[in-house]
Amino acid sequence: MVKPAQVTAVKGFHDLLPDESARWRLLEAEAFEILSSYAFEEIRLPIAEKTELFARSIGDATDIVEKEMYTFTDRGGTSITLRPEATASVVRAALEHGLIAPDRERRLFYYGPMFRRERPQKGRFRQFYQIGAEVLGRDDPVVDAEIIVLLRDLLGRVGARGVTIELNSLGDGECRPAYRERLRSFAAVRRERLCDNCQRRLERNPLRILDCKEVRCVEAMAGAPLVLDHLCVPCRDHLATVRRLLDAAGVSATINPHIVRGLDYYCRTAFEITAAGLGSQNAVGGGGRYDELVAALGGPPVAGIGFAIGVERLAMVADALTARSPRPAVVVAPLADDAWATGLTVATALRAAGHRVELAAGRRSLRALMRQADRAGARHVLIIGADELAAGRGTVRDMERKADHPLSVDLGATGGEMAAQITRL
Repeated sequence: MVKPAQVTAVKGFHDLLPDESARWRLLEAEAFEILSSYAFEEIRLPIAEKTELFARSIGDATDIVEKEMYTFTDRGGTSITLRPEATASVVRAALEHGLIAPDRERRLFYYGPMFRRERPQKGRFRQFYQIGAEVLGRDDPVVDAEIIVLLRDLLGRVGARGVTIELNSLGDGECRPAYRERLRSFAAVRRERLCDNCQRRLERNPLRILDCKEVRCVEAMAGAPLVLDHLCVPCRDHLATVRRLLDAAGVSATINPHIVRGLDYYCRTAFEITAAGLGSQNAVGGGGRYDELVAALGGPPVAGIGFAIGVERLAMVADALTARSPRPAVVVAPLADDAWATGLTVATALRAAGHRVELAAGRRSLRALMRQADRAGARHVLIIGADELAAGRGTVRDMERKADHPLSVDLGATGGEMAAQITRL
């Protein structure tokens, strides 16, 4: 018989193995604790949304909508998309469930997988995880600074090195249209030097040309007009206040006029966070203000700001997290078939008392079970063979001392009592 071929994971979709997932749990716990200290509440979102949500929010001229979304039509004829980002989903859910009002602030955070069909690279996959947060109902620069301070706190808590914060303003509905036209005029003269994607962006979304990493586009757009030189007075004042507040909080932020973010809904404050140890693609996360998104999705004119962090990349730079998968403190090893029921009863009692236990039942030799317990990192092994079962007594092996000790196994004893007998030997 021909052996069937092994099925492997889909390209760009990765497994999170036990040691790494234990490290992620620590990272998630740190993030959740900090977000809670900033008065954020968790919201859990579906991974699939109507495609219209992202076309309207992200912008149908963005690379995400044009090339990267996982979209399909369900049996009812509805176009469905696996979420490529979560801000639009948060706003949709907040509107749908009445969480947004013009005179009410909401602070929501989320965690979960996103999906984009882009080229996999270091720390970036087609299914990737994000931790993010959104503040709805605030248009003042104080909350912009507060969000960036939160990110500084989180990266410091997990031990990230070489963290840099880059800041820009994208203007607003008053000043950005004139700037877009100036940028479009500048790029139009250089149209033939631009890549095919940027030639399409020229008419629909010229700001995205500044975000292109193609060498030919970078060279063609050298000397392009900068949005910072075309801000209206309110936008200029907003940015200046954010910088002043960050200085007061001891947060160093560098102005980078080329940060435009990849989504259409951003305005005014935009920022990116980078860290050492990731190579040339060193962005860990970013975000910005989106004061018109809620209205664009059918809600009231409520401002918003938020951020998202890539968990894969954050885990790569989180030097303070060194956790390994927790190991069982006790391995219960029933050697005979008629000892399985006793072994299960003992293991269950120990677990109910709060102890980590591995039940190593199976038709294997004592030597094989000892090897298994050693690999598992267990401190004690409770052996229940035919002789032990007949005598009503088990044998405890101390894996550090490599010594055996007799132990009475009283099935009427509590798990706590049994654990106390095991650990004091």
